[in-house]
Amino acid sequence: MPLPIGRFSLTNVARLYQLPRLLQVQHNLRAAMSSSPGYLINEPKYAWLKDLGLEEVNKGVYSGGAWSGSGNRIDSICPANGRKIASVVEGTPEDYNKLIEAARAAWPAWAETTPPARGEIVRQIGDNLRKNLQLLGKLVSLEMGKILPEGVGEVQEVVDICDYGVGLSRTLSGQVLPSERPNHSLMEVWNPLGVIGVITAFNFPCAVFGWNFSLSAVCGNCTVWKGAPSTPLTTLAVTRVVAEVFERNGVPPGVLSAICAGADVGAAMAADERLPLVSFTGSCAVGREVAVTVAGRFGRSLLELGGNNAILVNADADLDMVVQSAVFACAGTAGQRCTSTRRLVLHSSLHDQVVSRLGKALESLMAKAGDPVEQGVLYGPLHSPASVEKYESALGSGPGPGGGRPDRVRRQANRSAVQQRRLLRRADPDHRAEAGLAAGAREDFRSDCVRAQVRLA
Repeated sequence: MPLPIGRFSLTNVARLYQLPRLLQVQHNLRAAMSSSPGYLINEPKYAWLKDLGLEEVNKGVYSGGAWSGSGNRIDSICPANGRKIASVVEGTPEDYNKLIEAARAAWPAWAETTPPARGEIVRQIGDNLRKNLQLLGKLVSLEMGKILPEGVGEVQEVVDICDYGVGLSRTLSGQVLPSERPNHSLMEVWNPLGVIGVITAFNFPCAVFGWNFSLSAVCGNCTVWKGAPSTPLTTLAVTRVVAEVFERNGVPPGVLSAICAGADVGAAMAADERLPLVSFTGSCAVGREVAVTVAGRFGRSLLELGGNNAILVNADADLDMVVQSAVFACAGTAGQRCTSTRRLVLHSSLHDQVVSRLGKALESLMAKAGDPVEQGVLYGPLHSPASVEKYESALGSGPGPGGGRPDRVRRQANRSAVQQRRLLRRADPDHRAEAGLAAGAREDFRSDCVRAQVRLA
């Protein structure tokens, strides 16, 4: 299908083309849920969820080797069909305080454990994840909405970082420095911080935890993990995999504590002086608040926030590589990654070719959209109604004629899916809406204005 996009001029160096997306969750999931009673976990097709230790109702706090939860009961919703997967009883601020104390009690013994011994535990955790790789990947796909290869690949990332942590456990060395005192040397020794907090986002519900936990554990720290409220089942299933290794080896259970909870517990973690370091993954707006709060108590923070990424295409670019890279970078995980490409900066001599070829490639991709758990599906849904609203808002805020107006919309009444393609014209190259979704802007440049366009990027 030819794309209705004209040429650029030097005075109009930026127009925004919104790449297509398919299977968006409808704004009203409540209607879909009411027409589909019961939990997926109780249906034969989803019986594999119970192999991960999940039930219809799950306790959402793991502390001191025991499961509990005294907060609200929430449902985990499947983005592909709007149905309830299972439910979780969340933790409260009171549950969080008990969890922190259990972690602090476990820390001295864990810190005194030798680094190679800690590395052995992390090795076993990696092996247990390998054993459950396909099931956990399927759960990530079902609950988050990313396609199955991405779900399995995310769990593999945790396995890989565990392997790295094993090697790190035997290389935790410091420097030996000369001293001004005769017959003396100075030794540098790295010590663990204590109990650290990890707050993760919905788009990578287990990988980010793994990156933080495996290295933190090897270094002798205990970890308190608060997963995203919309992916609680992944938090619980991964925690169970770790807990199995702890139980087999007599590891103090407080080395890892997990809690499914909302923003109140996240705010408590940022302000808690018992956590010398807080790792947060999420939006720039919330990350800014976390950074200020943690710094205000002289704590340390690790932040992984949103991005506004561009692909710069020069006149001598390999167009096959450009198209393949752009499709994956813009549409992978339905564009819900902090590393997703937001803009394509194209040399004017390549503009028409790239737009045409990219449009055809995206049409082919959309033909393989569907339920992300199914084999062969290459494009899944947005994660939640909030994601859809954010997407719609970002499109609507684009300046210029045609900004945010759909050129084709099809809604499927009986499924939580929306197929849309949008064309935004004359968009501001400085437009900074952080949609966090499948999006691609394109800017045009000639060889004499590359510098200006790169600065805009």
